[in-house]
Amino acid sequence: MDLYDAISKRRVVREFKDKIVPDEVIEKIINAGIQAPTHDHLRNWEFVVLQSTADKENALQFVKQGIEPTLEILRKTLVNGTPQQKMYAYAMPRQYSMLINASHVILPFFKSNSGVLKPSSVSSLNPISSIWCVIENIFLASTAEGLGCSMRIPVGEEGSNVAKAVEAPVDYLLPCYIGIGYPADNTTVIEQVECVTKQKIHIGKW
Repeated sequence: MDLYDAISKRRVVREFKDKIVPDEVIEKIINAGIQAPTHDHLRNWEFVVLQSTADKENALQFVKQGIEPTLEILRKTLVNGTPQQKMYAYAMPRQYSMLINASHVILPFFKSNSGVLKPSSVSSLNPISSIWCVIENIFLASTAEGLGCSMRIPVGEEGSNVAKAVEAPVDYLLPCYIGIGYPADNTTVIEQVECVTKQKIHIGKW
């Protein structure tokens, strides 16, 4: 698939077929992630790959625990409205299912430093910037392979609890979960806010 096609077709997918992605494809996708730029040239990234139901349930138990309180808030606050509200109303009830039903779940960890969560300057965020370049490469590579990805960012103590559950070192942080699989037929397409490139470009000054 052409790069620009992959960029155009890259979407978060929350419904998957019951079909396993070959391990060699998962490795190829992670390899694409590792080609991302890194601030320290050390590529201090590690990936926990979950495929079995038991392994996924072990790591995703903390997602499942936090869903019901969130759904209660949604029921009270979100009715059909803006595209953002519609997206949340569709996405939030699927935070667990879109991962547990994926063929594989990738947990991308990055080695943190003392300032990454309490930055004193923009450069303190370099480890986070680098891992998100990795994550975007994984999304684009998955799209190029005809696959889809779901993604959830941990909330509160969720990330540290998952890290303990999969026995990650204490100085490695989890920025998100990535579910990878074959998109379900007729999967829901969420309305997008239109964006005109020319209106976003400022030549010389704003």
